[in-house]
Amino acid sequence: MDFGLVLQTDPPASQVVSLMKRAERNGFRYGWTFDSAVLWQEPFVIYSQILAHTTRLHVGPMVTNPGTRTWEVTASTFATLNDMYGNRTVCGIGRGDSAMRVAGRRPNTLARLGEAIDVIRDLAEGREAEVDGEPVRIPWIRDGRLPVWMAAYGPKALALTGRKADGFILQLADPFLTEWMVKAVRQAAADAGRDPASVTVCVAAPAYVTADDSPAALAHARDQCRWFGGMVGNHVADLVARYGEHSGLVPEALTAYIKDRQGYDYSHHGRAGNPSTDFVPDEIVDRFCLIGPAGAHIDKLRHLKDLGVDQFAVYDMHDAKEAVIDAYGADVIPALG
Repeated sequence: MDFGLVLQTDPPASQVVSLMKRAERNGFRYGWTFDSAVLWQEPFVIYSQILAHTTRLHVGPMVTNPGTRTWEVTASTFATLNDMYGNRTVCGIGRGDSAMRVAGRRPNTLARLGEAIDVIRDLAEGREAEVDGEPVRIPWIRDGRLPVWMAAYGPKALALTGRKADGFILQLADPFLTEWMVKAVRQAAADAGRDPASVTVCVAAPAYVTADDSPAALAHARDQCRWFGGMVGNHVADLVARYGEHSGLVPEALTAYIKDRQGYDYSHHGRAGNPSTDFVPDEIVDRFCLIGPAGAHIDKLRHLKDLGVDQFAVYDMHDAKEAVIDAYGADVIPALG
């Protein structure tokens, strides 16, 4: 199993670079960041510094979207980083939640997202693609490589992932839901004539390593990670609006907990102490995140690995960033890597 570190690009950018360097020293192979231009600093500028200060780390957004940049600009940016530092980028992409909504736009349609996946990959790898009805090719690209991994929850998005994407990003670490969604992606890949095993599966969720499993330690860890249930709840609310709460198309294990959701304030997006997450119960934190001593993390990750998960990406947005990176490097990665 590979491991990734996920950060927000809060200033100073030097701190983001420092944490990514620390992650590489501890055995992490991927460095991911949020991509929301209003809420945080521009990630692609920071990727250049991360790549310059590491040797093996692959970097990319978790996730970008087809609406905030034109597709040829996105492709050229990835290709430039690859040309400078070797093919060490991954394009994580989705419909766009905070990046679009904070700017007053709706998330992109799945049809637009599917088209963008093909175009961005083709352009970044030096092939011609059609952009707004015009043929475009970036002539200076040589031996470009850009895997495109799609974030998804709902049935139509999972099917699109299986048909088109090189990887699947699932932003929760619940084994039941992971099994259901990985099967959906792989079935869609098989139906499209692809090798289902060729789709890399990346589960991303907060991890908080405690010294013991005392009630006080676990309560603090839950409070530091509860924001994640609110972030996932944004996507779940979209699914409920689209399919209905009891449609049978989305597992009730994913939808039931948002019934008391009262809205969401993006100014606290992805941050510990987010006041918009008071509807998230402890049970959801325990299911969606990894909390407790290192042994508990290892046990859950082994289960996820058995379900076909290729990478676990640690959302490191809490009060123990360095400690969690070091604990994973000392105990968790050696047990799973």
